[in-house]
Amino acid sequence: MDMLMIQLEKDSTTPLYEQLYEEIKKGIIEGTIAVNSKLPSKRKLAEFLLISQTTVELAYSQLIAEGYITSKPRVGFFVEAIEELAYVEKTTPDSNVLKYPPEPTILIDFNPGKIDTASFPFTTWRKYAKDAIDYHEKELLLIGSAQGEPELREQIASYLYQSRGVLCSPAQIVLGSGTEQLLPMIMKLLGEDNQYAIENPGYSLTHHIFNQYNQRVIPIEVDDDGIQVQHLENSCANIAYVTPSHQFPTGAVLSASRRSQLLNWAAQDESRFIIEDDYDSEFRYIGKPIASLQGMDHRDTVIYISTFSKSLMPSLRIAYFVIPKKLLARYHNMFTYYTSTVPRFEQHILAQFMRDGHFSKHLNRMRKIYRKKLEKLTNTLTPYAPIVKVSGEQAGMHVILTVKHALNAITLSKIALQKGIRITPIKEYMLAPTAQNREDQFLLGFGGIEEKEISTSIHQLMDCWGIQKA
Repeated sequence: MDMLMIQLEKDSTTPLYEQLYEEIKKGIIEGTIAVNSKLPSKRKLAEFLLISQTTVELAYSQLIAEGYITSKPRVGFFVEAIEELAYVEKTTPDSNVLKYPPEPTILIDFNPGKIDTASFPFTTWRKYAKDAIDYHEKELLLIGSAQGEPELREQIASYLYQSRGVLCSPAQIVLGSGTEQLLPMIMKLLGEDNQYAIENPGYSLTHHIFNQYNQRVIPIEVDDDGIQVQHLENSCANIAYVTPSHQFPTGAVLSASRRSQLLNWAAQDESRFIIEDDYDSEFRYIGKPIASLQGMDHRDTVIYISTFSKSLMPSLRIAYFVIPKKLLARYHNMFTYYTSTVPRFEQHILAQFMRDGHFSKHLNRMRKIYRKKLEKLTNTLTPYAPIVKVSGEQAGMHVILTVKHALNAITLSKIALQKGIRITPIKEYMLAPTAQNREDQFLLGFGGIEEKEISTSIHQLMDCWGIQKA
């Protein structure tokens, strides 16, 4: 042990040697000073704590007398195993400390946030990571642009235009470590006294964020064509938070007529904006990719936000939003003191990965992998119809499962959890009751389950609910 970090109160009426003795004794009992570890010499500890060697010697002598430490001539002082002592006064647990129930063991996880980790291009990513940790990249050790690395923003702007039809320059892009960090920035950018229309059911993370920042929210129902814009028009909301390309969690795609209707709603008042969350638009399996709302917008009312959590990995913690041009000056006035929350090395690695075409290759490969998983999933569920129905399978890494059963979805999810299967009822994503009955619906994610295990996983789920093939 190099040294003991001990605070001594030299103005206290308690002698210094006694304070030192008590602190070392406490460390030994609580385990912060390990058994058999060597304590600092009397001279070194005295110099470190700015006390006399006599004070240290008195404390050590008392610890030796009580059996907490032992002295080995010409070697030093060592901590004894307290279990071997006849009696040690240990701290009793605080009865007021909250005791949480143990986490259930999950054998099959239909969590929609899971990805196929086995298919990640580790070798290629490792190469770029190794290249980044190099003397020639020493500038990455310093704080970079508050908006994110210029090269990465250039790559994102190019990718968004080619794949999503988003029209923006790198100067409009702001990087951050996830939606939970960027959304509060957007709220500040839009100012106070706003009322947010959010989809119901919708993404629970955004529900928590809006609530945490005391924002006024208005739930707007979702049907097969996405958010019901007529209900939005009849509300007093001035900002709409939507997932138009693949509504979360229902999987609905906002229809062309409603897209126009939504943009027209925003254009009617200068205070109105649309936050377009394009969280998993990369994975579409039927027809052409759905163009972004931002690319259709001619009034500069759409704030586009997305992430690399689904396309690459959740742990990368890189997300971004595109600022409308008319809000750029306000952004720079408000956030000049901010620094980017994403490490520059990760930004640099991702920029090179995208620049050399590996991101596009990875997406193409993952589309095929997830399409195969989706096909295996739907084929496995087909024999369970009409009791079980699948919807929302046009895109993304989850589907909606409607189960006609005597028990509701909440009860069925608890039964599944007892068998080690996690599946979430749609009701958990709702802020308020809806006209459309969703008591029998589940969100079933398939991205993190291996293709060869999908059939077995589905059969086990059906079996625990007592559902037989037709």
